[in-house]
Amino acid sequence: MGEDKRLAAVVALAQGMAAAHTPQECWQAAALGACGALDGSFAALSVWERELGRLRVLVNVGDRAADEEEFPEAETYPVHQFPEITEFLHERWAGGGGPNAWVETADGAAAGSAGYFHQRVTALRRRGRGCCVVAPVVLHGRAWGELYVARAAGAPVFARADSDFATVLAAVVAAGIAQTERLEEARRLAYTDALTGLANRRAVDVCLEEAVERHRAEGAVVSLVVCDLNGLKRVNDTLGHAVGDRLLERFGSVLSLCGAMVPGALVARLGGDEFCLVAVGPPADDVVEAADELCRRAGELEPGEGVACGVASTAEAIGEVRDARRLFRLADAAQYRAKALRLDRPVVAGREGAADPVVRLADAPPPSRAERRRFRGRRP
Repeated sequence: MGEDKRLAAVVALAQGMAAAHTPQECWQAAALGACGALDGSFAALSVWERELGRLRVLVNVGDRAADEEEFPEAETYPVHQFPEITEFLHERWAGGGGPNAWVETADGAAAGSAGYFHQRVTALRRRGRGCCVVAPVVLHGRAWGELYVARAAGAPVFARADSDFATVLAAVVAAGIAQTERLEEARRLAYTDALTGLANRRAVDVCLEEAVERHRAEGAVVSLVVCDLNGLKRVNDTLGHAVGDRLLERFGSVLSLCGAMVPGALVARLGGDEFCLVAVGPPADDVVEAADELCRRAGELEPGEGVACGVASTAEAIGEVRDARRLFRLADAAQYRAKALRLDRPVVAGREGAADPVVRLADAPPPSRAERRRFRGRRP
């Protein structure tokens, strides 16, 4: 391949990764770009999970064998089977060398060999491939994983120029992965409460809108738990905001624990002392049970004063739910009633019959600021 074609391949690889919207798309673009650039028949991208001592395959592209999924859930290899990712690279860097790629064949070592090829030789033979080039991916100065490109049996063996080019491609892949990780972190922070690590109001709004659409289209049960942590203002005023923040963090942990009782539930801090749980699919009774456990555990938190908890579910007698705002008003009204009555259990909208006070309160005309400090969805 001429220099112009190699440059074009590098540009195409970088552009493909830059256009990715998710980590999976980024991995796929990296593998596909490298496979094409090196005239390979197959490519894979793997990450080194140091804490587990293994290489985990993120994506397989090209002519995959029967046991190779595109995005495998559990294709991992003990790192001791491929020690070059640790031993070889360490020795090269310690000696002042760079993370160069190497070539291996179904017959053994080839250009730039790391010297550890037995497992790869076996894999090449088993999957009908004649050779491969392995390029370390280095991120933030550390081995992150590896880029692997193979050719079918009978195809020309990778040359030294190919392994040198693979080293360049791996550097481009590393840059693309770093950019994706930065974007993912930015997205995560945009939907995460900084203090508790739970989801934030933005995440809840997105989740609820999608959930209500599912309810209207498929009849999926949507349940919302809204709760206020009692006594936070007193704690802040008398013990300081650091203690208040610690109380919020502890309650967030309790909410996370109770939310785990409901499969797929999203738990979030809406702001201040307000938290919520969103569940799509599970029966309302399961959500109420989790809310009841939340009230019990919150009552044991010191120096707090328990929690006021309200539940609204499309499975209850609350009438038609056309949008997320009405479900919020219902849960909010149930929480308000729990607080007014100083209950240590959740109030569930719609469980007191046709004249349910929570439903009437939620569907009443918007209260003035003097009557009620807020009703979500009705603020100007």
